[in-house]
Amino acid sequence: MSQKISSDFKLGIIGGGQLGKMLIQAASRWDITTYVLDPDENCSAANLCTKYFKGSFKNYDDVYQFAQQVDLVTFEIEHVNIDALNQLTKEGKIVHPSSKALAIIQDKGLQKEFYANNNFPTAAFNLYKTKEEVLKAIDNKEIAYPFVQKSRKEGYDGRGVVVIKSVAENHKIFDTPSVIEEAINIEKELAVIVARNNKNEITSFPTVEMEFSAEANLVEQLVCPSAISNEVEEKAQQIAKKIIAALDMVGILAVELFLTKTGEVIVNEVAPRPHNSGHHTIESCYTSQFEQHLRAILDFPLGSTKLIQPSIMLNILGEADAIGKITYEGIDECMRTEGVNLHIYGKRDVKPYRKMGHVTILGENIEAARIKAAQVKKVLKAKSL
Repeated sequence: MSQKISSDFKLGIIGGGQLGKMLIQAASRWDITTYVLDPDENCSAANLCTKYFKGSFKNYDDVYQFAQQVDLVTFEIEHVNIDALNQLTKEGKIVHPSSKALAIIQDKGLQKEFYANNNFPTAAFNLYKTKEEVLKAIDNKEIAYPFVQKSRKEGYDGRGVVVIKSVAENHKIFDTPSVIEEAINIEKELAVIVARNNKNEITSFPTVEMEFSAEANLVEQLVCPSAISNEVEEKAQQIAKKIIAALDMVGILAVELFLTKTGEVIVNEVAPRPHNSGHHTIESCYTSQFEQHLRAILDFPLGSTKLIQPSIMLNILGEADAIGKITYEGIDECMRTEGVNLHIYGKRDVKPYRKMGHVTILGENIEAARIKAAQVKKVLKAKSL
């Protein structure tokens, strides 16, 4: 559909964070006009998009009216008003990924039921409405320690998730509709970025290994290729491809997985958008996750996902004591190092562990990339003035 490669084609992106910014950077190569809806007029994407609209992605009217201005609607955040997307779809507006898929993914309870109903391997779980119900289930031996509680709605980047190890930690239990999962004995945390277009063409990127910050409870760095067996790689790839097909979803899907101590590969959760675990693809793969998302939603052939060079992606997180206007240390040292690619998101204010940017480090092999990554981690800091 060559008419989509045109400044006359208007792509609407709900959400103006760093994912929206990088999606716009990919779209600009094809001369696509980009509109962004976000409540923050200083959001990362505001100064890069063709037109910015101030509004809430959770508000029906804001989402509906925004969509009237564009030819196709996509999003960089899950927490979008579903009723508005449903109505837009009924009226013939193109929305990718679909509101049907998004409704399942928005609610971690529905997401877990989707895995169970479609025989995807996942941690054993039960659903509860209140803290009182959870405590009663503990008393009745329906829940055993340790367990993981996840809020059904709104959680991301480690928020809305708590591990309860013993009765002494019961005070941490959320009083909100939630999923209670058995605690998994994890060997590695993995992710696969997979894409699908309307022609049911499906491609996936090489599996990455995610290494988490214990303090921030979010990804500190990821490694590609991951140090896993061919069998585990194949299992992870097949699970991701089957999930996106079962969701009948068009666009990019990030599938987070656990490799257990016993060698099983099970699904943790998914995100229907470009994802932190795919940022390295901008430099390390023939097609970035952002371009691939555009190819999928515009119904173009999907691009090659082959790895050009091994890579490590480091998140630039706000320091533990950083609150206020942002300042960066160590930029010059990073710029001097071959294969170090710096991405600053343009957030004006820093908070503890807030994602302020990322660095992708390329190497001839993963060991060489690790050496450079260790040096970058030492010098690159996001602090407050």
